[in-house]
Amino acid sequence: MSKRPTIYDVATAAGVSKSLVSLVLQGSDRVGAESRAAIEQAIADLGYRPSRAAAELAAGRTRLVGVLVDDYANPWFVELLRGLNHVLGPDGFRVTVVDSASGSMLEDPVEALLSMRADGIVVARDLTPVLVGAAAPPIVVAGTRANIPPGVDAVANDDRSGARLAAEHVLSLGHRRIAVLSAGGGAAVARAEGFVAAARAAGAAVTVTDYGGPATEDAGFDGALRVLESDRKTTALFAANDLMGIGALGAARRLALDVPAQLSIIGYDNTYLAQTRLIDLTTIDGNSFAVGREAGRRLAARIAGTALVGARVMLEPTLIRRGTTALAPSAVVPRD
Repeated sequence: MSKRPTIYDVATAAGVSKSLVSLVLQGSDRVGAESRAAIEQAIADLGYRPSRAAAELAAGRTRLVGVLVDDYANPWFVELLRGLNHVLGPDGFRVTVVDSASGSMLEDPVEALLSMRADGIVVARDLTPVLVGAAAPPIVVAGTRANIPPGVDAVANDDRSGARLAAEHVLSLGHRRIAVLSAGGGAAVARAEGFVAAARAAGAAVTVTDYGGPATEDAGFDGALRVLESDRKTTALFAANDLMGIGALGAARRLALDVPAQLSIIGYDNTYLAQTRLIDLTTIDGNSFAVGREAGRRLAARIAGTALVGARVMLEPTLIRRGTTALAPSAVVPRD
């Protein structure tokens, strides 16, 4: 394979200096016609393609946006990234995603993004102190996170409002003994609090699982199994996200419970998994595409220096009713 031509090769072929070639590439009018023609001919003969990354770096910009997530396996990020790319892609930004919990070769993903001189960072996980230091680029937080400091933009759906929609839905179906499969993180906590407040205000008996880890399918399975084995009168489960809801479906299957005839299950996020015909999960749509799109707009404005800092954008969620919720059973079916 032949060596890719460099700007030095162009200068040598044209018989000029590298700085003169740089001026031509920048569109400067400070180059004589004869030298310009020689440089342009050399570029054509060599098939030289200038490095966009190098040019942007020289101009003080990388056109790189870093996205910090905490779990690649969570399909919530798919629509978020689509929304980000919808806004940032046409503006020439390249999006790099780093999973801070994957145990990859990047020992410190935050430092890695900072060393790459990212123009901005979208944080879709809890913040760390290094992210809000004086040397950090513009930051926009996506999703509900705890302890967002002043001066940092944040875009999220209203998780408490969405959880209230979930509670109102199962209450309208007659469920009065309900369990919440909660998890760690700001969004899960907000969803649990919103659901519990609405359900208890209506007189329902609500229990919340004591679990502070990541909201995974396994966590949903284990939590649902414990709840359903310890309280045989539970007729509905609200999961912190769709993955946990899918895990709860697995637990119901393990216990030979009919969903939704004996047990209703509702998730959160309206991921592509929830939408599949096989799973058909009732869920709350937090419109993560719109969250990503708005986060991209906020970040682009911050990078350009045209936006006020510390904005808080809250989007309204909606209920998506599918096949995993139904009227509460008129009588408790023995589970033995």
